[in-house]
Amino acid sequence: MSTSNSKEELIEGVLRHGPDILTHCQTSADIQQYLDRLLAEHLHYPIPPESIDTSCWFIPEEYQTMDIIDWLYHRCPTPEIRERVVQELRLFAKHDMIPMLKTMKYVVDTLRANNIVWGVGRGSSVASYVLHIIGVHKIDSVKYNIPIEEFFKEI
Repeated sequence: MSTSNSKEELIEGVLRHGPDILTHCQTSADIQQYLDRLLAEHLHYPIPPESIDTSCWFIPEEYQTMDIIDWLYHRCPTPEIRERVVQELRLFAKHDMIPMLKTMKYVVDTLRANNIVWGVGRGSSVASYVLHIIGVHKIDSVKYNIPIEEFFKEI
């Protein structure tokens, strides 16, 4: 592990690990030690490698059979956004998460249809432009240059 990170790296570590880090640390050396321990223990919340069984999820047939990839692709106003969406969809497919996108579309559509308010966006999900298109959150990750790797954290 590194013994000395830049101030920017320490700030990024604090932002990434949130308030929890502040309960354990009082100096930048404490923060560095805490971050090194997190890295050593691989506590950066990777996506589980196993497949998700979506056969028992209840979503209407129209959502189960929809071509979510085509639906998303046709909501890309620029080539830059299209490229980002294709990049994200490859990652969603790699992690067998395309059914989750269909489910999220169903959830968002149901919330809208019933005038139920939900949050603006939270956590690493705001790094996904695909989830922005679906309506899960309102943060434009392309506009704010948030890399998709913030959502798909790999080991």
